[in-house]
Amino acid sequence: MMIIDNKFEIGDTVYLVTDPNQEKRIVFKFLVYRTEIVYCIVFGIEISEHYDFELSSEKNLIDV
Repeated sequence: MMIIDNKFEIGDTVYLVTDPNQEKRIVFKFLVYRTEIVYCIVFGIEISEHYDFELSSEKNLIDV
């Protein structure tokens, strides 16, 4: 049996840690693979896929 330990849920607000503008994005689905989870996020009409370490639930204004 597989246990999925996802860091973010569908509908969560997230921020890309590398985005200098720290624009708010929404998780709309995640893909579960054998050894990893990829989160699909949306910003306006832009859709992108990211690993959990690329995302944050809080704005990151210091490191950018």
